[in-house]
Amino acid sequence: MGEVKVTMEVGNDGVAVITMCNPPVNALAVPVILGLKEKFDEAVRRNDVKAIVLTGKGGKFSGGFDINVMQKVQQTGDINLLPDVSVELVVNKIEDSKKPVVAAIEGLALGGGLELTMGCHARIAAPKTQLGLPELTLGIIPGFGGTQRLPRLIGLSKAVEMMLLSKSIMSEEGKKLGLIDAIVSSKDLLNVSRLWAIEIADRRKPWIRSLHRTDRLGSLYEAREVLKIARQQARKTAPNMPQHQACLDVIEEGIVHGGYSGVLREAHLFKKCVLSDTSKGLVHVFFAQRATSKAPKVTDVGIKPRHVKKVAVIGGGLMGSGIATAFILSNIYVFLKEVNSEYLLKGIKTIEENVRGFVTKGKLTQDKAGKALSLLKGVLDYSEFKDVDLVIEAVIENIPLKQAIFSDIEKICPPHCTLATNTSTIDLNIIGEKTHSQDRVVGAHFFSPAHIMPLLEIVRTEKTSAQVILDLMTVGKIIKKVPIVVGNCTGFAVNRTFFPYVQGAHLLVNLGVDVYRIDRVISSFGFPMGPFLLADVVGYGVNLAVGKEFRNAFPDRTFQSPLMELMVKNGRNGKNNGKGFYIYEKGDKPKPDLSVLSIIEESKRLTNIMPNAKPIPVSDQEIVEMILFPVVNEACRVLDEGIVVRASDLDIASVLGMGFPSQRGGIVFWADSVGPKHVYQSLKRWSELYGNFYRPSRYLEERALKGMTLAEPAFSPSLKARL
Repeated sequence: MGEVKVTMEVGNDGVAVITMCNPPVNALAVPVILGLKEKFDEAVRRNDVKAIVLTGKGGKFSGGFDINVMQKVQQTGDINLLPDVSVELVVNKIEDSKKPVVAAIEGLALGGGLELTMGCHARIAAPKTQLGLPELTLGIIPGFGGTQRLPRLIGLSKAVEMMLLSKSIMSEEGKKLGLIDAIVSSKDLLNVSRLWAIEIADRRKPWIRSLHRTDRLGSLYEAREVLKIARQQARKTAPNMPQHQACLDVIEEGIVHGGYSGVLREAHLFKKCVLSDTSKGLVHVFFAQRATSKAPKVTDVGIKPRHVKKVAVIGGGLMGSGIATAFILSNIYVFLKEVNSEYLLKGIKTIEENVRGFVTKGKLTQDKAGKALSLLKGVLDYSEFKDVDLVIEAVIENIPLKQAIFSDIEKICPPHCTLATNTSTIDLNIIGEKTHSQDRVVGAHFFSPAHIMPLLEIVRTEKTSAQVILDLMTVGKIIKKVPIVVGNCTGFAVNRTFFPYVQGAHLLVNLGVDVYRIDRVISSFGFPMGPFLLADVVGYGVNLAVGKEFRNAFPDRTFQSPLMELMVKNGRNGKNNGKGFYIYEKGDKPKPDLSVLSIIEESKRLTNIMPNAKPIPVSDQEIVEMILFPVVNEACRVLDEGIVVRASDLDIASVLGMGFPSQRGGIVFWADSVGPKHVYQSLKRWSELYGNFYRPSRYLEERALKGMTLAEPAFSPSLKARL
């Protein structure tokens, strides 16, 4: 890492080049902001300076405000740690400077970086430079004038789209929109920017203050219509994200009362957003995702990843075809193996449909789709496996079948080849029991649909080599997954933590709580869908098979509901056959199917757990807690056993793998924000009423009584034995 600094060089042409330096992306850390203020003051004071060029070192302008500072503000509650950038630097020292300022932009200008450039009087960019305001993904709004200047430069509709969707554009599009004044090669960037700055100073090019422009905003009526539609859309797509409405409020303030008024309102709301629970959760998720790239005794032992050129996938069902799709889309050759021609053709057809889906959505060109599909070869035997670097077994959850496959591939695959299984629940030691290369056996647990879901759970046994883990972590990133390394146990980290989620929902139904109310409440909390709609979408077979695994593994703390078996007995299998808890009609949203109520009544009669045969009275908050606190409880056991390296790994896994609302920071972060004591006391009370399913774990009890957070690292080194 280089030194964090801001430098200034004044040339014979009278142009002061101010350069930000904070590798790798020139983040606007506090020393950089202070350095910019100092250098701009000096440039304005000096008689030998006629104009100013602002740029970044190392081929990048700036990736934006330093998120570490935001995290520190959130941890301390001290808003004064945020320096005044918007008014003091961007308005007073850059935009209102007595000497023209030109931004020379290369690589990227994101967030606060782009906002700095919009305060300048012209913007010159290198080709393929990324420009965007992604602040809303962190629960905040642009805070350095972006909400005011972007609409004035490119028009309101496009600016709202870029901010609300956190959508970046390239400099080429920026030029068409009016955000960029000229595109020149990286080699010529500084020279052209210097000349441009001199021409502004000599009044040969316009001296434009973006904040004063109104020509791109349209009439007040038109602007209000655009904002009204944007508000409605945000309420629909981001109901739990208050920063979207705050952003639109600030834009409207500037349109109605003028840019400077908008800047002041923006600065006020920016600080308010930084301290919001939403931002705290999203900032935590941001750092949690980055922490996954470090795995003890893997990434810190000096080994280098081996190149994976060819991959074999065994099984062309839903998971296998999704996994194969993910690899070919990332330019990796795949052999797809099936037991017969019929299954193989079906698997290849599914992969083709997956790839076509990306083309239809505009995420892939026809050429790239063709290239991807050319990297796929279907096979019916293992003869092509002799030079593959990675095999992923993705057949049904059948132990003898998996053992036979591993025994076969070990004999055929080269000695360096990683032998991976996509099992979601079975202990890896059992799968690899009959092989002689147990150091090569590893779990590569994808989440369905595998070509879309971003999480990859890498499961290591006590025998799996560090090299194999590193290779799989690396290939995971190549195929655009977030890999987390976890220990080996039934269900591993993610499915094990979340098995009480479904069971908690079933327990509530059998206590008399309305099934559709449960789904509504869980959706309102922020999950993409409730547990019963999810069961319909996934199909009941998976639900029943996984439930059985967990009842066998943890008989002391599972709740067995007859409801799913009754649904199957009544000829229902969810969305698969159009008969589930919901009715599925083409082009319509799923609607509650009230004919299932008689099946639910039968389930309640069989379990017979309603106190005095009457439904229990519960608030919406209690529904959330009775379903999610048992999940927190199991997360505590996972932490206690050292199945994950850090609590934040469970947080990112819950968000990326289970749809836990990102704005709540993940399962452990959320539990800590609610308070371990409240979680413990609630579970204790419910365990007395409804049995062992709710019995608090030792880890939770200990933390609650000692006033510790759940995420604090354990003191005992033995707890990390699994990893």
